[in-house]
Amino acid sequence: MLINQAADVDPSSAESVEIAQPLLDQLAAIRREVLQALASDEPVYGVNTGMGAMSKVRLSESEQRIHQRNLLLGRAVGGPPWLPADEARAVLLGRLRTFLNGDAGVSVELIQQLVALINSNVVPQIPAEGAGSAGEIIPLAHAFGTWAGGDASGPEIGLKEAGLELGVDRSGSELDPHESGFELGPKEGIALLAGIPGATGRAALHVVRARRLADQLTAVAAGAIAVVGANRAPYQPLAGRGNDVLAGELARLLELAGPEGEPRSLQAPVSFRVAGQVIAHVRRSIDDLDRAVGRAFDGVTDSPAYLGGEFVGTAGFHGIDLTAYCDHLTAALAHAAEVSAARLHRLLDPSVTGLPAQLTHEPGPQAGLVAVHKRAVATTHRLRRLTLPTAIGTAETSNGQEDVQTFSWEAVGNLAEAIRLTREVTACELLAVYQAFTLAKRPLPTSLQIVADVVPPISVDRPFGKDLTRLLETVLS
Repeated sequence: MLINQAADVDPSSAESVEIAQPLLDQLAAIRREVLQALASDEPVYGVNTGMGAMSKVRLSESEQRIHQRNLLLGRAVGGPPWLPADEARAVLLGRLRTFLNGDAGVSVELIQQLVALINSNVVPQIPAEGAGSAGEIIPLAHAFGTWAGGDASGPEIGLKEAGLELGVDRSGSELDPHESGFELGPKEGIALLAGIPGATGRAALHVVRARRLADQLTAVAAGAIAVVGANRAPYQPLAGRGNDVLAGELARLLELAGPEGEPRSLQAPVSFRVAGQVIAHVRRSIDDLDRAVGRAFDGVTDSPAYLGGEFVGTAGFHGIDLTAYCDHLTAALAHAAEVSAARLHRLLDPSVTGLPAQLTHEPGPQAGLVAVHKRAVATTHRLRRLTLPTAIGTAETSNGQEDVQTFSWEAVGNLAEAIRLTREVTACELLAVYQAFTLAKRPLPTSLQIVADVVPPISVDRPFGKDLTRLLETVLS
């Protein structure tokens, strides 16, 4: 992935990263200006002063030399559970994306070290929880603590062991890696901790996952509509007038559900009829979050940021925009999961499907898929508990210097869990749809034919959890 400008960075990409030379030259010019501005000895927050409540304390030159490293060491207070590898990589790519805007004024050398880390097989241990600050200094301190002598994940793997040349300072002198590791230059420690790049990078990754999940929701809902012989009237694109997203979703459902035939009833249960509205809302919520991610990446996140030739204190760490839209999508997914679970319940009902009760060959001696619905109910109950607005519940920290938080790190964590749980409910409905088509002796729709390759025919009760796991690991992966 050759990056010619900041906007080219894709936090969901697994490709190697390379920064084009013209962009590096621009960043090097900004860095020279930053160093000249710092030479004036004017107070610059977190560079020649302390942090937070200690910002009134001026630092000597010798203190400044170690201060940027100490910023990372002293804030790495997190612990397990750690982010999965793909989300940890998204954090690193998010940080790189913000550095390429130039506001942080970091050196080309640091950017190249970051690129080398992204392209290596080393995954920093980044805590998934516990970011109770105005920004996300705790997880970011872990993400970049290797440059201050910390460890990456794996069996005590550090960046030196990964082959990255971090044991040399800017003058070319060798450093003791157990004492100093890679020496950060002026302003670079605080720049690594600034803003909400981690939550933004993770959100960008989850936008991609949520889009894939939305397509899966559509395919499974269309299968349910087809197998119960639902009246197709609610899915006519004309019913989406004034709402292009809804009209598009209705058209997809109508196409995937296939020809109507003779409907079983004038109106199917509500959970079938509203599928278009529910999934369209999910898709709109994804688009809203995607735009919030773009604003977060394009906006000013550093503080102090180097803007217009001077250092400017900003509030770019206050991620209410990102938090709100993560919450919005989490709630949309929770609603979609509840509607999916409701359809699953109706699929077990002979009055709706015309099939044997609980989708079993022998109702009574066999329980069929009734317990699959119970799992879906438990999963949706857990999903509901994720829908509390994340930014509610601020608390003072840092002796009152930080008296408000948005908890964007937690909001994107809730979204990741919401995607996982919604996928789980979708797997439950998909298994029921598959069994309903089998009992009806009808071929699966083209979009769902892969299920037959993953799930053996269901003729008797068995541990259906294994079938659900196979669906989650293959069809709905």
